[in-house]
Amino acid sequence: MTDSAPTNDGQQFDRLPETPADREVEGRASRAEVLDWWAERFGIGGGVFEEYSFWEKGAGKIWIFNGEATDPSEVEAVGMTFLRTRQEHWKPTGRAVSRFGSRATKNVIELDPEQASRFAAGDDQDIPEWDGDWGYLIATHEVAGESVPIGVGLYLYDELRSVVPKGSRADLPVVE
Repeated sequence: MTDSAPTNDGQQFDRLPETPADREVEGRASRAEVLDWWAERFGIGGGVFEEYSFWEKGAGKIWIFNGEATDPSEVEAVGMTFLRTRQEHWKPTGRAVSRFGSRATKNVIELDPEQASRFAAGDDQDIPEWDGDWGYLIATHEVAGESVPIGVGLYLYDELRSVVPKGSRADLPVVE
């Protein structure tokens, strides 16, 4: 007897199912789970993503696309990378945080100028004063009176680990 259940093809885009009950590929996140995760982790409601569709390519690499795509299976990219799933802890991408992080109401760590500069350079740093959740956080910094997302950090044991990709790191001057 052969198993005819659909499997993940890492070389093509597949739309996320609307709900877990609609899931055909084992392990694939659903749209509802993705929206719930953003709401629970960062306080960003599902309405923010109403006009977007979600796609998986690879094992747990979720892409977000503004609009609809009828059959993106033959393309290399659709929209932007958004979230990594199929691992113990889901991780938002830096691009997703840059685009949507300003709407976050929780698990946001505001960094002072020196901390922001070190974070953007990829440095880990002790920040024992954080009293929020452990895990992935949205790191922000005040620019011209507004809190601006600068990347994704991982907070564990009083340490903020910068997970800014090497190609995106920057040497920012410390401006007080």
